[in-house]
Amino acid sequence: MNTKLNLKEVLERYRGKRILITGGAGCIGSNLIKALLEAEPEKIVVIDDLSASFEWNIPRCSTVFPIYGSILEEEKMKRAFSFRPQFVFHLAAHFANQNSVDHPETDLQVNGLGTLRTLEYANLANVERFVFASSGCSVYGSSAPLPLEEDFVSLHLDTPYQINKLVGELYCNYFHDYYKLPLTIARYFNVYGPGEVPGKYRNVIPNFIWWAMRKQPLTITGTGEETRDFTYVDDIVDGTLRMGIIEEAIGEPINLASETETRVIDLANWINELTGSEAGIVSRARRDWDKVTRRRASIQKAKKILRYEPKIDIRTGLLKVYEWFRENWANIERSVRF
Repeated sequence: MNTKLNLKEVLERYRGKRILITGGAGCIGSNLIKALLEAEPEKIVVIDDLSASFEWNIPRCSTVFPIYGSILEEEKMKRAFSFRPQFVFHLAAHFANQNSVDHPETDLQVNGLGTLRTLEYANLANVERFVFASSGCSVYGSSAPLPLEEDFVSLHLDTPYQINKLVGELYCNYFHDYYKLPLTIARYFNVYGPGEVPGKYRNVIPNFIWWAMRKQPLTITGTGEETRDFTYVDDIVDGTLRMGIIEEAIGEPINLASETETRVIDLANWINELTGSEAGIVSRARRDWDKVTRRRASIQKAKKILRYEPKIDIRTGLLKVYEWFRENWANIERSVRF
């Protein structure tokens, strides 16, 4: 297969198809839906329990059918798979490292058992492709050499979230090796973009923008010299869609990232500048589990197999998120959970 495809050609492969997205109300899921709607699929079914997302975030369209419930609920999963999807994007997760430290059993249930059950249903449905949303910020651990490459995985992880993302990958390997389920593993890095509401367990960018727009100081946990590989959601969606249709991706874990290190202190300064906030920055001690001082992924495998090329730089991406905040301020304000 010629993998030199632009996004329009990639989307054409989804035309008239039946698609299931677990966790489809979140940042990645909602933007994935928007992209897929351009392909005029037969049906997109979304299952989401709204524990970390909101109904208003799901694009409204006659071909989008939301099911509000957990991937642990048998009745809801049977409904979700009753239309026999051809593609499954498994994005649902008990999200965030601190959340998993606070609620380890819930994390195991959702990210471990929930992934296993979703794989079982997908296998019974004979799906054409199953794409698992793993986390490159998790499975490599805190001492992996940079840039982070797919062949390195650590067994010494720092949170239940990281452990159970690796468990999800191992279940994917089992289903691919034993049942020959056509699947692929997307290792996402520090995804940000429109569609993520700030909150207690949310990522740094929506929280920073929320605080800055309210003229509150931005809290950095650490020195601010820590780096992360922030990746704009449109680039993540592009790579994810490619993983759903390119044959060479089957059975492979693939990093989806920007391949760029950004210091957290620079991020904070840019957001204060963007929002016009003069409230400044405050520092707190790094959290006990947070041992990663630098993060940068290698995307050479994604470039080779998927022809993946991230296009949105961090400053442009921050502006797009800020514009989304301003346009959706009323919804965001009533949805924030700190």
